[in-house]
Amino acid sequence: MNQYSRITSPVFRRVATSLSEPASFSGRYPRRTVLHLFRSIVLALFTSLIPMMVDANQLQNEPDDYAGFAESEWPLAGGDWSSTRYSKLKQINRQNVANVRGAWVSQKFQGGATSRVTPVVKNGLMFITAGTQVYALDAKSGESVWAYDTLNGDGSSEPLNTAIAGPNERGVAVGQGLVFVGLHGGHVIALEERTGKLVWIQQTGSEPPKPGQVAAVAPTYINGVILTGLSNGDAYLRGRLTALDADTGRILWQVFTIPGPGELGHQTWPSFNDTWKFGGGGVWTSAAVDPELSLVYTATGNAVPTLAGELRPGDNLFTCSVLAVDLKTGKVKWHYQLIRHDVFDGDAGTPVILYDATTENRSTRRALAVLRSDGYLFQLDRETGRPVSPIEERAVPQLKSQLTAPTQPFPSIGESILMSCDDWRRETIPVGFVLSCMWTARSSPPPSQDPQNVLAPLPTARVNPMAYSPQTGYFYAQGVSVLAWQRRAQDPYFFDGGTPVPGLKAYGDLAAIDGRTGKIAWKRRVPVRSVRGGPLVTAGGLMFRSGGGSIEAYDARNGDLLWSFYTGTAQTHGSPITYEIDGEQYVAVPVESSVRAFKLSGKIPPETSQPTKIEEQEDFAGPVVDTTGIETTSLKQTDLRPGTRYFIDEFSFNPYRARVRTGSNVQFVNNGNLRHELAAVDGSWSTGPLSPTQEAWVRFKRPGTYIYTCKTHPWSYGQIIVVSTRSDPGDANGSEVHSQRIGSGSLTEQAMRGREEFQRYCSACHGQDASGASRAPQLFGQLFSSRWRGAVAADLLERTRTTMPQSNPGALDAQVYLDIVAYILHANDMVVTDGEIREGH
Repeated sequence: MNQYSRITSPVFRRVATSLSEPASFSGRYPRRTVLHLFRSIVLALFTSLIPMMVDANQLQNEPDDYAGFAESEWPLAGGDWSSTRYSKLKQINRQNVANVRGAWVSQKFQGGATSRVTPVVKNGLMFITAGTQVYALDAKSGESVWAYDTLNGDGSSEPLNTAIAGPNERGVAVGQGLVFVGLHGGHVIALEERTGKLVWIQQTGSEPPKPGQVAAVAPTYINGVILTGLSNGDAYLRGRLTALDADTGRILWQVFTIPGPGELGHQTWPSFNDTWKFGGGGVWTSAAVDPELSLVYTATGNAVPTLAGELRPGDNLFTCSVLAVDLKTGKVKWHYQLIRHDVFDGDAGTPVILYDATTENRSTRRALAVLRSDGYLFQLDRETGRPVSPIEERAVPQLKSQLTAPTQPFPSIGESILMSCDDWRRETIPVGFVLSCMWTARSSPPPSQDPQNVLAPLPTARVNPMAYSPQTGYFYAQGVSVLAWQRRAQDPYFFDGGTPVPGLKAYGDLAAIDGRTGKIAWKRRVPVRSVRGGPLVTAGGLMFRSGGGSIEAYDARNGDLLWSFYTGTAQTHGSPITYEIDGEQYVAVPVESSVRAFKLSGKIPPETSQPTKIEEQEDFAGPVVDTTGIETTSLKQTDLRPGTRYFIDEFSFNPYRARVRTGSNVQFVNNGNLRHELAAVDGSWSTGPLSPTQEAWVRFKRPGTYIYTCKTHPWSYGQIIVVSTRSDPGDANGSEVHSQRIGSGSLTEQAMRGREEFQRYCSACHGQDASGASRAPQLFGQLFSSRWRGAVAADLLERTRTTMPQSNPGALDAQVYLDIVAYILHANDMVVTDGEIREGH
């Protein structure tokens, strides 16, 4: 019996084509009507006799609510087939938006899970995912209608196979009475819209599921066809775009984003190895559709090995590209590559938008827009893929060891929404580092001659979707301008979020790009923590977005902030939508562990309590470790892909931040292969030169914070925090010093276990130092503390279980979750007990 035998009778199984991959199976859930069962049997009998493609008749008579801009409903994550995130509703507008108040707040999601998805609304119901659950809410009242657990089923039947994981973080789609959900693990499921009963389940990736694979996009429904994408390319697989029969889950066609032998583009991969077989190109973005051209459009992710260009010389098609695919046959009609030979983790992760471009002679042209990860807008003819506006080749930084492409394409007159290299030159960077520009490849470690102290901007405009307003002709986008230390490991297959650097600043950028010129129409600096989710624009002349703990509305013409509603939470992650019920326009958005809806006649006022003041940036950030032993070299590991990978980092102290009591003797050990000499920045102490295996001791007599570097490699930084809980005679004032207390005994041991487990299971998303990344929030510092201080450990434990690891929440051993929570609390000085944290705390 295969893994679906508990939910599927063998008579309903059907082999699905997946090109060169092993076949997978799909099945109908037996609760459907007799008519549906009959249709399934017929399809099962004739599937092997007919080509698997979309019937042309299936694409006729499309429903009005999917064509054109959204209005009374919001049935797709992007609002419509063009993914514009634009609504024709205008009851709420620039003149009256200040009068908007809360309409309702839903019940909290199970386990306190949060949601960063875009909700969808159809037939009076709102559909949203959080944790392992799919929820249906009454869109007028927010009351729960049903919930479906993707790990355990609906409770009325046997649970799904444990290999089935939770929903992705993008959202769902609704069509023909079904709700379509992509899951971690690569499956797509269909649920009955009104009841939440499981109808079918289909694997779109490898079977058994390859670790790390995920049906990562909010599906797109187009009259009987479901379009979905497979990632994560970083897990060493080939991304793919898949078309499914919406009624049965049968695979109609699949397109691999990395072409195989004999296919167009395969020649851009090396012939001396098999990197094309796992070359990445994950599909992270929902598909846009032009039904008149019968073309599907999607963008693709980075190439892998992510940072090892020497293993895959060539342009590496179709990574970091826009693909146009025939809706009926699955044939690639054209492609446009945004980054050649990507060694920057430069995914094209923002959904493409279809729109009508105005030409010089005032005629219109079918066009699409895509935001490259460096913040530049590319505009292409969607029939041919040719640029709508001029593109030029520009030289980019070179690194011989990575075989970097000498040039990359740029819009001739366009502007990036992110800070330019000239902007960064006006910023102060830490002593010991040098500044480079965007598209700087990561240096190989010693004995390579590559520079080891290079800071360069990251291509971060690749997660949050854009919006487009036909009123203004503007595209609305956001990203984070930030520098990173550009290095890679000895192991070419190792990949992580990088090494922390003290004093680096990050800036949130919100911008409107004029689609006629490619230039910035207006731009606003926003808190980094607020750059989550995507914007919404309406015919009322407004642009809505989630902003930290508030929901905001801007004048879409000039970026003036017109309305802000504080929710009383530290963060909001989801994307706003709008819809109409009984003549009233609502705006809704996921906020922490619930959904909030707003309207003009709402009765719920903003929270009156002042939000906790959060320090956006700290010079030294990351967990503090209680230890009197510091090593010059760190061993890093990641489980982002199958198998544990390691990086021996010669320039990263272990730990980066240490905490000791006054009077402690701290041992510094050179456990690396290079000579090091550690010294305080203020000159108060030094270890003297340390050759490999040598050690030195330094006694810290007074409370304080000491920053130190390596004299030989001045870009290596560390911090020691010396604390006292009693009167310290060495203090100049003889006063009692009240500071962070140091944990002791079993809690510290549990926290240290948790640190190792965090590095293994959580660091791929949250970063080695828990600083957070585009796919996961920060887990330390004032932002974290403002959310969790005063809560009980059980709350954080339940949140951790229902959200981590992202690929399969709840899959870890119970003790592992307890240890990870102990580490997170201890790192934030939020110790709650003198013993180990256990169930019930």
